[in-house]
Amino acid sequence: MLRTPTLRTKVTVVVAAAAALAISLAAFLSYRGVSDLVADELERGLDDRTHTVATLLDAGLTPPTRPDTIEQVVSERGEVRPLAPGRDTLPVRPDALRVARTGKGESRADVVVSGTEYGTLTRPLPGGGAVMVGQSYGGAARVDDRSLWRIAWTTAAAVAFAALLGWLALGRILRPVRRLVAATRRITTTQDLTTPLPPAGSDEIGQLTHSFGHMLAALRRSRAQQQRLVQDAGHELRTPLTSVRGSAELLQRARGRLAPEDEEQILTTLVTETAALDDLVRELVELATDRRTEEEPEAVHLAAAAEDGARRCRLRTGRVVLVVEDDTNPPVPVRARPRALQRCVDNLLSNAVKFSPEGTPVVVRVGGGGLAVRDQGPGIAPGERHAVFDRFYRGPRTQATPGSGLGLAIVHDIIAADAGTVFATTADGGGAEVGFDLPLHGQDGPDRPAARKRYPRTP
Repeated sequence: MLRTPTLRTKVTVVVAAAAALAISLAAFLSYRGVSDLVADELERGLDDRTHTVATLLDAGLTPPTRPDTIEQVVSERGEVRPLAPGRDTLPVRPDALRVARTGKGESRADVVVSGTEYGTLTRPLPGGGAVMVGQSYGGAARVDDRSLWRIAWTTAAAVAFAALLGWLALGRILRPVRRLVAATRRITTTQDLTTPLPPAGSDEIGQLTHSFGHMLAALRRSRAQQQRLVQDAGHELRTPLTSVRGSAELLQRARGRLAPEDEEQILTTLVTETAALDDLVRELVELATDRRTEEEPEAVHLAAAAEDGARRCRLRTGRVVLVVEDDTNPPVPVRARPRALQRCVDNLLSNAVKFSPEGTPVVVRVGGGGLAVRDQGPGIAPGERHAVFDRFYRGPRTQATPGSGLGLAIVHDIIAADAGTVFATTADGGGAEVGFDLPLHGQDGPDRPAARKRYPRTP
């Protein structure tokens, strides 16, 4: 079965290919440089030998023979006289014969004699005719071949060395990745989110490890919240279910023997507890799924949202709800999810109506990027100002008040998801003031200084 190449193998192949390309290019350029240098040296050597032979012949001397050269004299009629008896003669081409006849110019050509390639140079002699010298390319070819082989072997060795270095370096670089992969596999297999990740450095792999760590921390928090939500939900559901079950069992045992007023009281309890169960289950589902996250944030006018929420509250409860805008800091568009923001306003108003005595108004104040709802209830103790946003929290003074204890928790989660902040405090003159600040449209964070100006709170 064929195995899929690992990242280390793939990168090593790429490194080796790149090294081979770079080294081959450098070797080719070096080879060309050496070949050109050898060719230039041959040309200069042929020029020097031809000049030396012509000078010696003009002085009546015979030049010494060389094993790699053939020298001969060409007459004006094309007759050839070798300068070294017994040596091969060079073929005389028309260009060389023209130099011998005219005594002008020179002729260069490559010829093959007895299987050996020669470079020839023909120059005129002062007394007539021409001297013709052939320089063998055999030595130059051997130098060229040796250079080519050396460059080829050097290139191969360099590529192999680069591949080895790449393999070793990649092994060291990818070691943290392998450790991270092993840790994530353990987490996937065991579902243990507390599995430690390998130590993270300051490079890109370290940043990846840090990102995985933050992701695991978020997953741990999410799992803990889910477990806590299930535990709290089970605890909160047990009380109304027990009441419903007890009332139903009492009706079953009595089978019509109860007095009408007792039967009416039991049925009222069943209806009340069933309605409470319905509200609790609905808010639990909404809190757990948070379907509002499907919305995209956009510019929302808080004043319009407050007016819409107040109108719905009036129709639903018949209570007096007033909306007041801050003249010194008029409300401006905020960045939020419209339907989620409506849910927040409705929850704040329902919470205020719950704790406000009959006949007292509920006041909604809006200004800048914030909204606050004030009731006429007992207020909030300093130690409870953060706890009121916890799920199922009931303060000592509100234990007897009906409700699921999830309304303000939903407000907190929605506002936090939109990068806002929530607050709860006791208002001047009594009652509680609960609200939120949201980022202004086009900004990344809430306008907190303006929020403190709009809503002075007791620390």
